[in-house]
Amino acid sequence: MREDEEIPIETATLPLDAWHRAKGGRMVEFAGYWMPIQYEGIMAEHLWTRENAGLFDVSHMGQLSLSGDGVAEALETLVPGDISALKPGRMRYSLLLDEDGGILDDLMITNEGDQYGIVVNGAVKWEDIGHLRENLPDHITLNHNEDYGLLALQGPKAVDALSRLIPEAATLVFMQATRATWQGHAIGLSRSGYTGEDGFEISLPNEALEAFADALCAMEEVKPIGLGARDSLRLEAGLPLYGHDLSPEIDPAEADLGFAVSKRRREEENFPGAARILGHLEDGPPRKRVGLTVDGKLPVREGAKLFDGEDEIGVVTSGGFAPSVGAPIAMGFVPTGLSEPGAAIAAEVRGKLVHCTVTAMPFIPHRYVRKQGA
Repeated sequence: MREDEEIPIETATLPLDAWHRAKGGRMVEFAGYWMPIQYEGIMAEHLWTRENAGLFDVSHMGQLSLSGDGVAEALETLVPGDISALKPGRMRYSLLLDEDGGILDDLMITNEGDQYGIVVNGAVKWEDIGHLRENLPDHITLNHNEDYGLLALQGPKAVDALSRLIPEAATLVFMQATRATWQGHAIGLSRSGYTGEDGFEISLPNEALEAFADALCAMEEVKPIGLGARDSLRLEAGLPLYGHDLSPEIDPAEADLGFAVSKRRREEENFPGAARILGHLEDGPPRKRVGLTVDGKLPVREGAKLFDGEDEIGVVTSGGFAPSVGAPIAMGFVPTGLSEPGAAIAAEVRGKLVHCTVTAMPFIPHRYVRKQGA
């Protein structure tokens, strides 16, 4: 091998790789791993999850633990959320920011009582770990929990199914977490997910994953679901995907994620890129992530250029056919002046312009189970 040649990186396998293949999963490369894109078919799996309970293997994602004196305050030097106010057993969606306010990743932070758990995207988990280790104080301990996998059970019947194995599941509401045991294994459990449906994420030791997945899929409500339906579900829910709708070139205001910048942090103006982000939140960003409904049946995919008349104004970052909507939908970035629902624009598909309308997101209502009065 010549010195200028890159060493090939072998695609990794998930702990449940053989299980997926035995279930008929069609495997593709994603985020450096072989992962199932579908089993029975994307449309059927999408609709099953909306009506029943779908089991997703998201073990490619990074599960991190942070501990040490002042860990919440240390995290706040890197994210715009109010982590110090996060009570034990509560979760918060936040954003890892670069020094200019660009989004390095979106992540979930949980106060686990004796430490903080963080789940980061699989495609950039090694970059995230490097960024955290470089920028957190030396006395903060960061563990990458590679001996644990992560499953997501999503859909209106998820709580019924999971409660048979873990009774504590029924006691949680959206964005709450707890620790439990299953057959002697310590697990982490949260009522969360990325489909817009009620559901749970379950962190288990790798050696327990197959038995747990089998126990769930033995129930009539549960089927394994692949990446294809996971993507169409999150698109209908209006949820951005890092590396597509989010990147270091985009700040939280442009991404329409201003809610992730907590009130106290806005007042203190002491998070990365605060001047840029707060200016955009106050005065409006130059561009904004929006939802798009599409005329006709032709899907508008990621990368499609957006036009206002003859002027190119933006780009589609996620798009496809939405099974629950029954039509193509998309997300993309347009000038803020064209970001209000009802604005008419066009997308270029196969050399032709397809009419689109800016629409409020989510495309279908979220069905999270929240605390009464919340």
